[in-house]
Amino acid sequence: MFARDMYQRMWMGGLVVTMLVLLLVSGCGGDGTSQEDSAEDTTTAEDTEQAITSGDSGHAPEDALNAALEQSFAESGAPGVVAAVQTPDYTWVETRGVADRTSEEPMTPDVHQRIASVTKTFTGTLLLQAEADGLLSLDDSIDQYYEGVPNGDEITLRQMANMTSGIASYTFDEQFQEQLFSDPQRIWTLEEMVQIGIEDSPVFDPGTEFQYSNTNTVLLGLVLEQVSGRPIGDLYRERIIEPLGLQETSFPDAEDSSLPAPQARGYTLQGQDDGEPTDTTNWNPSWEWTAGAMISTVEDLLVYGRALGTGEGLLSPDQQAQRLDSFLGDDIPPNTADRAYGLGFGRESGWIGHTGTSPGYNTTVYYSPELDATMVVETNSDIASGDCSDDNPTLADSPHDIPCEEPAKRIRGVLAEVLGQPFGTEQ
Repeated sequence: MFARDMYQRMWMGGLVVTMLVLLLVSGCGGDGTSQEDSAEDTTTAEDTEQAITSGDSGHAPEDALNAALEQSFAESGAPGVVAAVQTPDYTWVETRGVADRTSEEPMTPDVHQRIASVTKTFTGTLLLQAEADGLLSLDDSIDQYYEGVPNGDEITLRQMANMTSGIASYTFDEQFQEQLFSDPQRIWTLEEMVQIGIEDSPVFDPGTEFQYSNTNTVLLGLVLEQVSGRPIGDLYRERIIEPLGLQETSFPDAEDSSLPAPQARGYTLQGQDDGEPTDTTNWNPSWEWTAGAMISTVEDLLVYGRALGTGEGLLSPDQQAQRLDSFLGDDIPPNTADRAYGLGFGRESGWIGHTGTSPGYNTTVYYSPELDATMVVETNSDIASGDCSDDNPTLADSPHDIPCEEPAKRIRGVLAEVLGQPFGTEQ
């Protein structure tokens, strides 16, 4: 969610199962073996490739998904991963690796981690709910709620939600980055963050271009608090978390740097000069706020991802239709017919959802209307692997004969191939 934004990446459901539930937990050593697996793993690279390309190795799609996860996790370089797919016919949940590099505690399906910019989808949902309640209009200008934004009389809440406002992201600011990495326990105020974004604005005239900006979503959080008279954490809980039964999802107070147990410890190279990953688990998340501070688990995100894609339990059918019709066109590059951003979420190759990247964590939550499938991947690292540029550092042993990609996004892409609805070449 944060420094990956510097590289201008666009963005970066209970479990009701009718036929089959596979809850695959980590085995000894953190290799995530299934309860149905044999004691000895005899899978070969040829077996893996065949399973991925055919989508069928005897128990499709579970075996194919397992093989795809095995391959992509090895390429990702992440310490650990929890991956899940849910359709009306089955639920597949698998783990690989470790939740803690020091203790080598294996990754488990129930770990909590920071979901970063997936938070933006929650904020966008609250915005649409507020409009339905008559508290605001998406066509209101931001200067009706917050003074001092350049072009504030022209910038609409809609443009802020779809990232065409021209308001700069405070996370692009080099001084902000230096201060964050030098003191990751610092508690940031909302005014500090917003003012950084304002001082660097405007980037362009409202509605004419696209730039992913966390300042947009922080300002929308302030608007929501103002029109509702409620703290944003209460709104998330009362309007989304409790109605959907998301028992392990939370929005931390600014002073709270902790992660609930069980937790996946996060690792990053961001802000590190020695090339060694640092533990970010207890970095203070106040700087992310409504743009990326939420915490969740894969099980909760399966529920939420489907609700986000269908609107069920969140929005009226008319509102959901409006949201699904909000994706920008190719007249606002880099949006295209295949890959575009809308009201707090994105569409990629028919999948609807969001990616979140924060120091130490990478999360993808996507729903396919065509497949009626929800796919969630969480890794406890944001460190990319592959043939990456100098400004996107990788681990020393990272493979260089594959395209550069963040770990959860790499795994997401391979799983989508198995499901028969691959993402484009640029995920």
